[in-house]
Amino acid sequence: MLVAHDLTKDYPSGAQRLTVLRDVNFEIPQGAFVSIVGPSGSGKTTLLGLLAGLDTPSRGTVTLDGTDLGRLDEDQRAALRGEKVGFVFQSFQLIPTLTAIENVQVPLELRGVLSVAQAATQSRDLLVRVGLGDRLHHFPQQLSGGEQQRVALARAFVNTPRILFADEPTGNLDESTGEKIVQLMEELNRESGCTIVLVTHDVGLARRTQRTIRLRDGAVVEDTDHRVASVST
Repeated sequence: MLVAHDLTKDYPSGAQRLTVLRDVNFEIPQGAFVSIVGPSGSGKTTLLGLLAGLDTPSRGTVTLDGTDLGRLDEDQRAALRGEKVGFVFQSFQLIPTLTAIENVQVPLELRGVLSVAQAATQSRDLLVRVGLGDRLHHFPQQLSGGEQQRVALARAFVNTPRILFADEPTGNLDESTGEKIVQLMEELNRESGCTIVLVTHDVGLARRTQRTIRLRDGAVVEDTDHRVASVST
């Protein structure tokens, strides 16, 4: 589903160049649930942006569902994301002037493949699925942090993406609410077969995923398959 090959990202820094990622290599199969961890400044968010085609590498390639992102222009990458990729952010990124159901409908409206009625039905069904059937017409400011993140999850899944990228999805939530979000992600991963790649500082959350890729100083220093470790113990 996702292949990073010799992925490197540099930025100009005065007369020199700052290397944020260096020679990152891994493959993630379809349906996997993978966490990317590491200390602040290790390159986690930069890597997520490259994997999702939000940024381009200085060297190396990203292949998403068989497509080399480096061969696409910005518009083509945006079209690919609209078709195959979902996003969940720590800060929710909901549109404040839209209700919960309207926020979820946005990706469907941008693709334009469903009628307004079909988009509304699909969005409502997903919000019911994440426990917000009674919050359809509430604006973000009328929702708790956990409820806003559930709206963001529903929006991310409404296009039935092949892969979901999540950047610190529980970072702004208390432990109990974060646990509910993780459970929802696990359920959606199992039921839809959607590949999930998340960045987190939460060691406990990372252990809940099937596999953890650890970064330090822009390089992969550990790649652990928790399923294998569990069997061996």
